[in-house]
Amino acid sequence: MMNDWQYLHGEPEFSGRLKVEPEDFVVEEDLGFEPSGEGEHILLHIRKRGQNTQWVARELARLAGVAQRDITWAGLKDRHAVTQQWFGVHLPGKEMPDFSPLENDDIRILAMGRHHKKLRVGALKGNFFRLRIRELAGSGDLEGRLTAIAERGVPNYFGAQRFGFNGGNLEQAKAMFGGKRIKDRNKRSLYLSAARSYLFNLAVSHRLSRQLAYQLLPGDCVMLAGNQSFFTIEDPYDTLLSRFAEGDIRLSAPLWGRGRLPAAAAAAELELAALADHADLCAGLEANGLKQERRGLLLQPQQLSWQQDGEQLELAFWLPAGSYATSVMRELIKDSGQHEDTAE
Repeated sequence: MMNDWQYLHGEPEFSGRLKVEPEDFVVEEDLGFEPSGEGEHILLHIRKRGQNTQWVARELARLAGVAQRDITWAGLKDRHAVTQQWFGVHLPGKEMPDFSPLENDDIRILAMGRHHKKLRVGALKGNFFRLRIRELAGSGDLEGRLTAIAERGVPNYFGAQRFGFNGGNLEQAKAMFGGKRIKDRNKRSLYLSAARSYLFNLAVSHRLSRQLAYQLLPGDCVMLAGNQSFFTIEDPYDTLLSRFAEGDIRLSAPLWGRGRLPAAAAAAELELAALADHADLCAGLEANGLKQERRGLLLQPQQLSWQQDGEQLELAFWLPAGSYATSVMRELIKDSGQHEDTAE
């Protein structure tokens, strides 16, 4: 069942509402670098409220007099939020356009400058989040729950928006793998991503359900902290166990594709068992040329702080690119009125 994933800290005992107002969900991109000051690309740092990424991109293309394909961004951001994000405009040999007509009460250009490289999806270090939960209710140990999340992390699930409304993107992926022709490249990419993300979430949930989130198994594929490099361990030994306890290496789960599964032995058996009922999705991803990759099993929010005022809770934290604030919130509250974020 969609989003029926295993919890790491048990089912939340608190409920609340997120994103009642756009100001309840504030995202600031951490690009990790500054515009170089020269080159054929223009980077714009834009603050927007109540507007989605694609709409801003279309307006930038119109003002710059370029095609839509010449506008890029590092990550999609939700419309129902206040976000600060970077856009790139490819303008070789042209003067800086006047982008001021873009600005209004909901959109501000914070900075812009030339850069020597194209801004690509994923080309950011991470995102800062400031969230407000309203109508907080529950009788559990909220402080203890937040402390556990800060110290032990949360499952690194892909957010529900990956799968579309009522899982529509996943159903389209299944249809595509069954022979339906999808001519739109962007839609094909979206459906492939949905299938791959779903399999990843299944593998993570399966491992958590067996209480193995903090245990090294023979054949586990582990990742180095702070990057995407990984290696397979034949059998856990003292040095590895120490590195694991210190957070120098972390567990991973499969992003399915062609090639040999990096996990082996008991770890491979566990991952294959989790995906055994979804051979059609695995085969479809392989047939479309995706290769075996890995993603961290758990997500550790950095600089996590919080302040409660009655039925209102404010949170602040930083997440690396590609992770979801809603995965953090899912471990904290049940939210029947929550909008999904697309901060990646």
